[in-house]
Amino acid sequence: MFRSSPAVVGDDEELDPRIQVELEKLNSTTDEINRWEAELDEANAGFRTLLSRSTQQLKALAKKLGSCIEKSRPYYDAFEEYKTAQERCQEAAVQFQRAFGIHKAAKETIALAEQRFLSHQHEWKFDNAWQEMLNQATMRVMEAETQRQLSEKEHQRSAAVFEAAKQKYQYLEKDLKSAIQKSRPYFEQKEDFQNKLMAQKLKVELIQQSVTQAKQIYSDTLKNLECISEEIHERRLLSRPREPGVGAEKNCSPPPSLNFDLDQCDIVSLV
Repeated sequence: MFRSSPAVVGDDEELDPRIQVELEKLNSTTDEINRWEAELDEANAGFRTLLSRSTQQLKALAKKLGSCIEKSRPYYDAFEEYKTAQERCQEAAVQFQRAFGIHKAAKETIALAEQRFLSHQHEWKFDNAWQEMLNQATMRVMEAETQRQLSEKEHQRSAAVFEAAKQKYQYLEKDLKSAIQKSRPYFEQKEDFQNKLMAQKLKVELIQQSVTQAKQIYSDTLKNLECISEEIHERRLLSRPREPGVGAEKNCSPPPSLNFDLDQCDIVSLV
C-alpha cells in the first residue's frame, strides 16, 4: 500500500493556500497509485495463470500427438521466416517507391528552373541568386539519387531473402505434408495461446506505465511542497534551521519479466 507524506508546517505559520492544493493532489495521487498497483498485481496474476494453463495444455497435446510435432516444426519455423521476409520486402518496396518519387521530383525541379530561365534569358540575368538556387537543387538531386540507389539495393536484397524463404517453406510444405497435417492442432493451439499471452503482456505493460506516471506526479507534488516551504521560510526570514525536504516514499521497482517460450513448456516466473 502506498502512503502519502504530509507536509510539515509550523503551528505559528499561516497555512499557504498552495499547500492545501498540493496536499489534496498528493492524497488523490496516492489513491491512484494504490488503485493502479492493485490492478497491476491482478494483471500479473492473470498472466501467470494463463501461462501455466497454456503450457500444461500444450504438454498434454504434445504427448497425445507424439513425434509429428518435432518433425513438422521446421516447416512452421520456415513459414514464420517467410512471413517476416514478406513484410520486410513490402516495407523495402515502399521505401524504394518513395525515394524514386523524391528523386524524380528533384530532377523535374531543376529541369523546370532551367526551362524557365532559357525562356526569359533576354530578360533575366544569371546572377548569384540563380546560381545558388541551381546549386541547392543539384545537391537535392544528388542526395535523392544516393537514397534511391540505397533503397533499390535494399529492395533487391529483401526480395532475394523473401524468395529464398518462400521456396524453403513451400518445399517443406510438400516434404512434411503428413506430419504437418497431424501436428496442426498443436501449432494452432500454440498460436492462440501466444496471442492471448501477448495481449495480457500488453495489458500489464500499460498498467505499469500508469503506475510509473502516477508516481512521477506524486514525486513532483512533493517537490512543489518543498519549494513552497522554502519560499515561506525565505519570505519570513525564519532563523530556525531549515527542515529536510520530503522525498519520494517509494521507489519504482523495475517491472517483472514477461518473457515466455511456449516451446519450452516451462512457466516463466514473474517474481
